[in-house]
Amino acid sequence: MAGYEFPEPADRRPVADPTSPPDPAEDVRTSRDPAFQHGVVVGFDGSMSSERALAYAVGMARRSRSGLIIVHVANRLPTTVWAGCEPPALVDVPDHSTEVLGLELSCAEHLSDVPWVLLERGGDICHELEEVGREYSADAIVVGATHGLLGRLFGSVSGRLARRAQRPVIVIP
Repeated sequence: MAGYEFPEPADRRPVADPTSPPDPAEDVRTSRDPAFQHGVVVGFDGSMSSERALAYAVGMARRSRSGLIIVHVANRLPTTVWAGCEPPALVDVPDHSTEVLGLELSCAEHLSDVPWVLLERGGDICHELEEVGREYSADAIVVGATHGLLGRLFGSVSGRLARRAQRPVIVIP
């Protein structure tokens, strides 16, 4: 065995070479603030229902001494609305709602007790909330209940999320 070789461990997994450059994917995972690992993810769009969900999530994060990951999923509409073409594809609708929500949240007094971060995502709300929950190893996802005709016709976000999520989902009425 030469001086530059690394012995194989008993479980036969390869040993990392300390002279090789670090993997950027591992840096992203480990560079996160530990306060947000195992935190509470909450879906927020500024509605009354999401305000109640945010208030519950703040209390939950405070009690568990963890961070709060606030997720705003930006609007996406089918291109058929704009161009009348097939097949439908999704496009981002330019808006500044996340910036406005961020300014409102930064002035909110009830958020001063917990560390929090606001993330903007685009796409399916259920998928994005679950993805953020997975990325941060969240203990729970908190959402507000859907009220209205569209939720009854197409299924509510909270119902779809509760059926598909890999972590606890708390629905606040």
